[in-house]
Amino acid sequence: MKTAWAAPFVTLLFAACATSEQRPPMETVSRVDVDRYAGTWHEVALYPNRFQQACAADTKATYTPLGDGRIGVRNSCIRVDGSEMAVNGLAEVVDPETNAKLKVSFLPAWLRWTGIGRGDYWVLYLSPDYRVAIVGEPSREYLWILARTPTLPDAEYQALMPKVRAAGYDPERLRRASAR
Repeated sequence: MKTAWAAPFVTLLFAACATSEQRPPMETVSRVDVDRYAGTWHEVALYPNRFQQACAADTKATYTPLGDGRIGVRNSCIRVDGSEMAVNGLAEVVDPETNAKLKVSFLPAWLRWTGIGRGDYWVLYLSPDYRVAIVGEPSREYLWILARTPTLPDAEYQALMPKVRAAGYDPERLRRASAR
């Protein structure tokens, strides 16, 4: 009698799984030259997320190859009050064949060895001149459009929307970032 609730629950669980949207596996770019990718990227658009709620403008990420296969990451932005907020992290390439899939952690160095708190960072699109990138992750909950400049002309931004859609993301959820 104690498990009588389980049958309806399991039935609902299977029904939810059977009707859930099946998306094709996410594809990354075929190759990222880490040295060319290094440097500062400005956030042009993003799927809003909880860990960037305090950012009001000028959100950017700076990537620095560390020479041991790892990449230093510094994310920064300007808050509403004008102060800068920044966090330093570490990225590791998990697909050395392409360098397009990384795991990133912003935990303190003494906790990184545990493997917890590491997020996927997949390069889904990269312009041939390394000027514009689309970055996401397999669950498709997070998405960023990055550029070497704080903004992109609207026509160039709109031209990225078919790539966003092809990666399984909804362009309507994107929020254009504010530049200072």
